[in-house]
Amino acid sequence: MGKERKIKLILQVAGLFALAILITGTITHMSERYLSDKSVVEQAENLADELAAETTWAIQEYPAYEWLVSYWTKNAESLDIEYDVDYSTGQATRKKTAMLESKYPQLVLKYATTSEIEAMEPADQKAYAEVAYSWLITRLNQIKRAYKVDFLFCVLTEDDCAGQFFLLSAADEGAHRGTSYEDVYTLGHTVTVMESQTDAMRNAIKNAKHLADAGKYVDYYSYVGSFEGKHLLIGITYNLSVLQENIDMQANYGTALAMAHQLLLSLVCLTLLALFVIRPFKKMQESIHLYMQSKDSAKVAENLSSIKSRNEIGQLSEDIVDLTAEIDDYLNHIEKISAEKERIATELSLATSIQAHMLPSIFPAFPERSEFEVFASMDPAKEVGGDFYDFFLVDDDHLCVVIADVSGKGIPAALFMMASKILLKNHAQMGKSPAQVLNDTNKAVCSNNRDNMFVTVWLGILEISTGKFVAANAGHDYPTLKDPDGNFELVKDKHGLFIGMMEEASYTEYEWQLKPGSKVFVYTDGVPEATNAQGERLGLDPMLEALNTDPEAKPEQILKNVRAGVDAFVQDAEQFDDITMLCLEYLGSA
Repeated sequence: MGKERKIKLILQVAGLFALAILITGTITHMSERYLSDKSVVEQAENLADELAAETTWAIQEYPAYEWLVSYWTKNAESLDIEYDVDYSTGQATRKKTAMLESKYPQLVLKYATTSEIEAMEPADQKAYAEVAYSWLITRLNQIKRAYKVDFLFCVLTEDDCAGQFFLLSAADEGAHRGTSYEDVYTLGHTVTVMESQTDAMRNAIKNAKHLADAGKYVDYYSYVGSFEGKHLLIGITYNLSVLQENIDMQANYGTALAMAHQLLLSLVCLTLLALFVIRPFKKMQESIHLYMQSKDSAKVAENLSSIKSRNEIGQLSEDIVDLTAEIDDYLNHIEKISAEKERIATELSLATSIQAHMLPSIFPAFPERSEFEVFASMDPAKEVGGDFYDFFLVDDDHLCVVIADVSGKGIPAALFMMASKILLKNHAQMGKSPAQVLNDTNKAVCSNNRDNMFVTVWLGILEISTGKFVAANAGHDYPTLKDPDGNFELVKDKHGLFIGMMEEASYTEYEWQLKPGSKVFVYTDGVPEATNAQGERLGLDPMLEALNTDPEAKPEQILKNVRAGVDAFVQDAEQFDDITMLCLEYLGSA
């Protein structure tokens, strides 16, 4: 009995000693990491404070900076920007500056006030906004290069901080501006951010600054102000990966050296553990393999019954027995879940069928009408999609055509799609103009849009007897038009806000005069943004080439030609967005 107690005591001491070595090494490693990380973060914050203050001053140096921020945001797509102006470049900026100085000699342009700018003609306001943007982005480029940070930018964000609208992005000389990850983003580019960045932006709005992890980068945000319900933040990005690797290497080396001195003692402890711990564990391992083969928890309980230890090992043995019994129950539960998944798949298939029947799918659509011909298609990226098209006669002399793209994908987008389609059709059948249809539909959607979804819409009404075609655009892709004996060309019409974004939004309509043989082709962004395996997008020019492969073809063949061009570009890559197209040919009044 005395010998057994001695062995038990030695085993307990050895176990405690080994545990102490592990805990001491872990604490040492974590302490070194913590102190090193804290030092890096403090240095980064101090530098970011200085940089953010200088950037804020550069923006607020313009007395009308709030007007400029608002104008840049609303007109991002239409502005002609030079992003880096110096003595060898920037001819357009110098010309605009000279024009403004000659037209408004009493103004010091950089320090023009909001009232002075608003007194200018609209075209001059646009020119001033472009010139001021080029001046400011050039100043931010200089600040970025002086501080040698990886990225310096100004963004607008909503209250939920789920996305960023890029207003200003500084760049090093020769840096690539684009919309891909690690590009220097252009004006108007919008991205969805990670949760850590969302939290950082919220804290910046409340506490003036905050750091956040962003992959291999660290982002710093500083709050500038709020404009028209959105928050303007300055963002600074550091790449700390190289410095962090050195810190990790030093921490690992110090920890390894400290623990190596106690290796001999650890080996002695392991020898003792082999006799009194590993042997029972081997028995447990055998029982686990037995369960993997038989899936019988009763056999596991019988095999482990020889372990009688009243310590953690004995408890672990009992836990294995209990765990195998729970796994048996779980497998039974999995069978029920599989049956439930089959039921959900059946319901999704039914939803796909319902959505398909919501869209006009019988062609020719109006066999009794010889004045026009229309054809459309929709291929969802998932079982159900958010795109839709529609065409219907408002009366005997007016044909309405619609194409739209709902934000998001899947079931929520499909439900929102059906509601939007019904609202648009109801308002159009009341005889309203395209702009009024979009206005009334937008108000109806905004009145009960708790999920903040939105839809882009292009809607046109053809007067069949005359060929007059009136259309309006709510943030949708540009339409294309083909005159008789001509080719399809992109028509850059005026965009309004998306349906569902703002209840006070208004929409402008425009008019075409179609002649016999004229064709209209509209589409959703799934066509030009179709992506191949290399991440490259199709673009508008290849789409127009596919359209003009045979511009005199019938609408159905026109859509087949475009889809063939998309498929040839995408090849085996997975379709990531709905692809929807509609083509209308005006044949003339009988």
